[in-house]
Amino acid sequence: MQLKHLKTLLTPQEGAAKVTCMAWAPNNNKFAVCTVDRVVLLYDEQGERRDKFSTKPLDSKYGKQSYVVNDMAFSPDSTKIAIGQSDNIIFVYRIGEDWGDKKAICNKFVQTVRLSFIKCHFLILSLVEYYFISFMLLSLSFVQSLFCFSISGKGILSGHADSTVVRYFFDDEGSGESQGKLLIHPCPPYALAWGANSIMVGGCDKKVVAYGREGHVLQTFDYSRDRTEREFTVAVTSPSGQSIVFGSFDRLRVFNWAPRRGVWDEAKPKEIVNLYTITSLAWKKDGSRLCAGTLCGGVELFDCCLRRTIYKNKFEMTYVGLSQVIVRNLSTGTRVVLKSYYGYEIEEVKIMGKDRYLVAHTSDTLLLGDMLRNKLSEVPWPGSGGNEKFFFENETVCMIFNAGELSLVEYSSNEILGSVRTEFMNPHLISVRLNERKQRGVEDNKKLAYLIDIKTIAIVDLAGGYNLGTISHDSKIDWLELNETGRKLLFRDKKLRLHLYDIESGVKTTVLSFCSYVQWVPGSDVVVAQNRGNLCIWYSIDSPESVTMFPIKGDIVNLERADGKTDVIVTEGVNTVTYTLDEGLIEFGTAVDDGDYDRATAFLETLEMSPETEAMWKMLSKLALEARQLHIAERCFAALGDVSTVRFLHQTNQIADKVSQDMGEDGTSFYQVQAHVAMLDKNFKLAEMHYTEQNAIDEAIEMYQELHMWDDCIAVAEAKGHTELNSLRGNYYQWLTETGQDEKAGEVKESEGDFQGAINLYLKAGLPAKAARLAISRPEITNSSETVSRIAAQLIKGEFYERAGDLYEKIRNNQRALECYCKGGAFRKAVELARVAFPAEVVKLEEAWGDYLVQQKQMDAAINHFIEAGCSLKAIEAAIAARQWKKAVHILELQEDSSAGKYYMKIAQYYASMQEYEVAEQLFVKGGHIKDAIEMYTTAGRWEEAHKLAVKCMTEEEVMALYISRAQELERDGKFKEAERLFATVKQPDLAITMYKKNRMFDDVIRLVAKHHPELLTETHVHLAKELQAESRFSEAEYHFMEAEEWKAAVNMYRASDMWEDAYRVAKNHGGAGAQKQVAYLWARSLGGEAAVKLLNKFGLLDYAIESASNNFSFDFAFDLARLSCKEKIPEIHLKHAIYLEDEGKFPEAEVEFIKAGKPKEAVFMYVHNKDWANAQRVAEGHDPESVSEVLVGQAKFCFEQKDFQKSEAFLLRAQRPELAIKYYKDADMWSDAMRICKEYLPNKLSMLQEEYERETSKKGICGVEGILEQAREWEQSGEHSRAVECYLKVKDDSNTALMEKCWMKAAELSIKFLSGDRAVEVVQVVGPRLTQLRKFNAAAELYLNMDLIKEAIDVFIEGEEWNKAKRVAKELEPRYEDYVDQKYKEHLKNQGKVESLVGVDVMAALDLYAERGQWEKCLDTASKQNFKILHKYVALYATHLIKEEDAVKALQLYIQHGAPPNPQNFNIYKRLFLDMINLPDTDGPESYRMWADLRNFLLQLCENMSKSAEANSPAHEDFEQMLLIAHYYATRSAAKGVEQLISVAAKLSVSLLRHTELIPADKAFYEAGLSCRAVGWENMAFIFLNHFLDLCDAIDEGNLDALDHTDFLETDIPYEVPIPTKLCVTDSQREQIRDWVLMVSMDHRLEQVLPRDERNSYEASLVAANTGLRSLACILTGYPVLRNKIEFSSAGKAANKEDWNKFLMATKTTHSPECQDVLKFISQWCGGLPASGFSFH
Repeated sequence: MQLKHLKTLLTPQEGAAKVTCMAWAPNNNKFAVCTVDRVVLLYDEQGERRDKFSTKPLDSKYGKQSYVVNDMAFSPDSTKIAIGQSDNIIFVYRIGEDWGDKKAICNKFVQTVRLSFIKCHFLILSLVEYYFISFMLLSLSFVQSLFCFSISGKGILSGHADSTVVRYFFDDEGSGESQGKLLIHPCPPYALAWGANSIMVGGCDKKVVAYGREGHVLQTFDYSRDRTEREFTVAVTSPSGQSIVFGSFDRLRVFNWAPRRGVWDEAKPKEIVNLYTITSLAWKKDGSRLCAGTLCGGVELFDCCLRRTIYKNKFEMTYVGLSQVIVRNLSTGTRVVLKSYYGYEIEEVKIMGKDRYLVAHTSDTLLLGDMLRNKLSEVPWPGSGGNEKFFFENETVCMIFNAGELSLVEYSSNEILGSVRTEFMNPHLISVRLNERKQRGVEDNKKLAYLIDIKTIAIVDLAGGYNLGTISHDSKIDWLELNETGRKLLFRDKKLRLHLYDIESGVKTTVLSFCSYVQWVPGSDVVVAQNRGNLCIWYSIDSPESVTMFPIKGDIVNLERADGKTDVIVTEGVNTVTYTLDEGLIEFGTAVDDGDYDRATAFLETLEMSPETEAMWKMLSKLALEARQLHIAERCFAALGDVSTVRFLHQTNQIADKVSQDMGEDGTSFYQVQAHVAMLDKNFKLAEMHYTEQNAIDEAIEMYQELHMWDDCIAVAEAKGHTELNSLRGNYYQWLTETGQDEKAGEVKESEGDFQGAINLYLKAGLPAKAARLAISRPEITNSSETVSRIAAQLIKGEFYERAGDLYEKIRNNQRALECYCKGGAFRKAVELARVAFPAEVVKLEEAWGDYLVQQKQMDAAINHFIEAGCSLKAIEAAIAARQWKKAVHILELQEDSSAGKYYMKIAQYYASMQEYEVAEQLFVKGGHIKDAIEMYTTAGRWEEAHKLAVKCMTEEEVMALYISRAQELERDGKFKEAERLFATVKQPDLAITMYKKNRMFDDVIRLVAKHHPELLTETHVHLAKELQAESRFSEAEYHFMEAEEWKAAVNMYRASDMWEDAYRVAKNHGGAGAQKQVAYLWARSLGGEAAVKLLNKFGLLDYAIESASNNFSFDFAFDLARLSCKEKIPEIHLKHAIYLEDEGKFPEAEVEFIKAGKPKEAVFMYVHNKDWANAQRVAEGHDPESVSEVLVGQAKFCFEQKDFQKSEAFLLRAQRPELAIKYYKDADMWSDAMRICKEYLPNKLSMLQEEYERETSKKGICGVEGILEQAREWEQSGEHSRAVECYLKVKDDSNTALMEKCWMKAAELSIKFLSGDRAVEVVQVVGPRLTQLRKFNAAAELYLNMDLIKEAIDVFIEGEEWNKAKRVAKELEPRYEDYVDQKYKEHLKNQGKVESLVGVDVMAALDLYAERGQWEKCLDTASKQNFKILHKYVALYATHLIKEEDAVKALQLYIQHGAPPNPQNFNIYKRLFLDMINLPDTDGPESYRMWADLRNFLLQLCENMSKSAEANSPAHEDFEQMLLIAHYYATRSAAKGVEQLISVAAKLSVSLLRHTELIPADKAFYEAGLSCRAVGWENMAFIFLNHFLDLCDAIDEGNLDALDHTDFLETDIPYEVPIPTKLCVTDSQREQIRDWVLMVSMDHRLEQVLPRDERNSYEASLVAANTGLRSLACILTGYPVLRNKIEFSSAGKAANKEDWNKFLMATKTTHSPECQDVLKFISQWCGGLPASGFSFH
């Protein structure tokens, strides 16, 4: 509990002006303070002074100063205040309900002693104020001005000057606690408080002591050593009893009860300087405010709460105690005080059901509340794990589902209304009705209907706690609902059949089929339903057959009843149509239910007669009779046309009206009226009772006479001893005879003792049996033979033989009696008579009895009679007919007569049919029917038993013959499987194969061949295939060819039958690609022409077909195809044709084709190949002049081979190919001719030829280096310096580098001395590189310098790494090459990796080298010593490298370290860096906060830099601002996830991030949003987001988002067009878990797939209002739209929801989370500082 000072209500004065008393009103709206000048000030709950009134003394003569106000208290209804004064009086003031109401004294009570304290006991004052006041005063002189109540208000504590504390109970509530003196405190108890669990006492010893319930010390708080503390003057207990505040000097001390530890904890004391001594404390009844009055007259108002939270930005929850919460609606200001009456700690409060219902848990109870009607309940609810599901569809009751049990809690009741077991929690499958419509005679009507299983409904009376009925249905039930009175139940099954169940009668009726919609009309028993295209209305559901139907085109979507009108809303396409119901008919039902029959009659009179109206008249007539409203009943029967009933009721009403007029009483209570009503109900006994009670015997007799109920009439007369009894009897007899009721007249005579007369009347009536009964019972009649004969004759005539027999037996005429018994089939009596009178006839009678029973189909009974008569065969037949088989067998076995053997067959067949084969076999064998036994076994498929039986009594040949003949019979009957079994039994499978083959059952042939002759299987397949082919059964033949793996035969079969499609199919499926193409080619060839081209184009085989035709020499077909479709192929075909003709030796034809193919050269080659030079020359000259030379060359070669050198030379020269002539001569070693030709025609190649000749000669003559040197010296001595130089240059001996160097230097020396300048340069340029190769750099450089080849000399020095010499040469001889040398030196250092040396020469090159080698730290360190631009060039390069290496986090750190310049060329790096970061997996937890914070800070720095650059407000700038916002959301979410109180903030951030899925991977965003919503219990949103996530996963798998369903996100700012993620953000197992959860929720049907909406009627997280298009600011903490209660920041466009901002601040302060503190620090930087109530970072 924390105390926060709110305001000063009353300013303190300079001197003493003690506030003596204060009080809060029970309704929390008024606060009263009594000042020192005895004026009562009235304040409202906000602490604003609204009213005041002055108190009065006992007598005005004593004046104002004669008294002080000691205490005051409000009445329970807050409209009165009792003021206790020191002048021994109590005044009760009426202050009214509204401010400004007139104040008046309504009661005063004068006391005999001085008053100290007064307290109102809320249970007493509201009843009788006087008793309250006199009872509740404590004015005893020894009371130490202290007095306090228990929390329940049913006990008092008083403190006394002698330090004692006394307790008294009005009602100890069963606690058993003691009364009287409770404890003795160490000092007078000035401050006394009674908490929920103990008593706390304070006084002048500066100690606060907590005592137990029975006065023992629990705790002591000692402040005696605190010099600043003074005595404790006053104490007050919070309304929950879990907090106590003690007042002293300048200080309030707060003590909170810790229920788990069972001790009091002291909170931080509230110290206010200059407050002075506190004299009075008052705690508001809802626990939210505490007022303290001081010695100086000041009154201070404090806010009391443990904590305060904002729920969904709609409700403020103030925890004023562990067990008490005040819930305030922020928009309406209304509030509800939620309190655990058991004192349990309230753990969490949720607001559910469209923000109307409260749900809160404690450790042992559950608190529920309807905030709209302010009805609260607390029910026992032991720990359930928080897995309950709450349903608020019913306004009067909360349905709670937990662990398969449904519990119902009625709001404002503290007991569970009822609990049932069910697994079906869909609101459509549960119906609760609690007193929704008042009924006559029913006080408490509470009914529940629910599903026990999917096909069984139970109906329970919740008030009585018993089962009203159970309905077992034959199909699954998908909807049910009770009517408002709970008397009828409608339910629908999966087959769309609608049923009505009457709970009272238990009758179930099917009222509609194909029902797609059904609903009770509110406030009535009218039912509206839809059947396909019909709107069906039952205005009187008691007559379900009376239905009103209208055709409709659409579907019913809703039913609305308001303002005396009932509308059915139907959607017809895009339009909505309203059908208005007949409100009058609905009104009739309501009037009937309300018992207002006059209203119902008046309404029905306005209607024309119809089946529906007639049903309602009938219903009303029945109800009016029950209610004894006879005039209405008369009107109803008149409307129904029931004239007789109307007349009767009219007479009755006349009697009733007359009685009412004459006697002034209720005429319906008159006995005649009641008797008439009973007669209408056909309850004549009741009518008789009404008459007899009033001694109206004559009226009763008259009633019965009118109704011809003479028996009852005479019974009444007899009972009452009526004088006209005999006359009545005479009248009765006369009436009977007149109306021909002889039987009844006979009964009357019989009752009068006139038996003869009675018999005559019975006989007259044709009732001889009745006459015989009477005659047998009266001996005097049986003595009359004439009477007996008449009766007997009538009996025999009427075929009452048994009764005639009885009569004859009575008069001892046994013979006639026996005959009659036999005729009448009364053999039992006949046998009994025969045993006595005719023993010899007994056997015959037994047989006759048996025959009679057989005739009567009573076979069972006949068996024993036949046995008694010795008729065994008849007994057997009867037993067989009676299916008494065992008895038949038993009788049969006892027979010795052979004629009985015929019955064995019949009995055996029965046992065979019952599959009792062993018994049947024995009977067949006994009867000699062995073949039938075998037949039985074969028919039953029990071949082994059949064979065993056959072998026993037959030879093997007979068995085989029997089986084969039987098999052939079965074959003829078409029972091939049975025949096969028989063939197999005698081991003749070939016969079975033959049978199947003969009957064309080839599958069975193959099966048997595979089983018995597997080696012949392939051959059989082929044979069958050919047979089937011959019969043109190609598909079956194909099957067998395939089984034989002869697919080519199948193809040929189809080809032969011109069934090319099938041939192609077989080739394609079985022959592979080559066969498929070949068949297509043959098919096309068979078609020819354009048909062939179309076919080949269809298969894409046109080129292949042309190629195949050409290769198979079908050139005509190839030409046809090419001409029709592919003319560019014609030359190729001509060429192939030509080659074919050439191979065939048809050269002229081949020549023509080559020319047509555009290949004349090939024709030339053909003739050349065949040495037909003339034709070759002709074709070449005519068609390919370029080939003429080749013809000549060919001739020349031929002549050369023939040694005709001159002719060959001539041909080659004609062909202008002298080089070939030279080659031929060289190859022939004819060097002189070669030299001649070369000199004449190719002089430029003469020297080369000479060299070649020299080489050849050297090979043949002197060889090796010595020879070359010797020749060189000879050339030198002879002055041929050029030849000598060439010889020296030719010297090459890798083993003697010194010799080579010497020779090459000699060549250079000779060239410089004797040869021309150009030639010398050439030689030096040859020698220089050679010397360089030998690493003789100085010598090579010297030669170059001699020839002024400065560049070459420098290059040689560079190659030899003689850098100083190179620089000196460049500097002295050619300064322009100095830069060149420097460049080469840099390159050398670079290549050698000597970067440190390179830095001094070329920094940029050194940096590039560092970068190339990956030495980024050195690179950046060196670059940082240069300028900012160079540094960021290499930072960008390093960042790009890291991004490629997928180390975006390190790249981010790079920019964090070195800053983020707004260079446009870096923008792509920044964007790629951002995208890589948000694509990182598993980064939504609190541990990822630092990463997101770094990204956020980097983007903030970038955006700030851009705003100061030329890129300000550019599209790129806007993009980075959006990235900054996303990074801020990610960072804030990670921070919030680390703090339990902010889990909802994290969930909101996840939801807000969905509007940025153009940048964030959509699957990741929806996955994280769904999980976050599920974690905080927002299951609707979780279901929608995770469902969309699964759709996204499927779309990513397909690579296309076009098929995505965005229906759920219409009218939101969540984008539809988003980039396709390259890969999923989750594993397969995570994806399957989500899929399972979504499936479970969708099957549960407990969630609506609708996103939550806010006061804009828009999706609550959407910034854009769906209706207006207005865009709200996004909350900087959650991303949700800022609508009301916003906190604005100095930076434009930045705002926050106050609720979320305060929650974040509170959580940051309480948890000291460094991450949350960092978020606030960032917001301060980003938004230009925090608001005034901001957060300190220190």
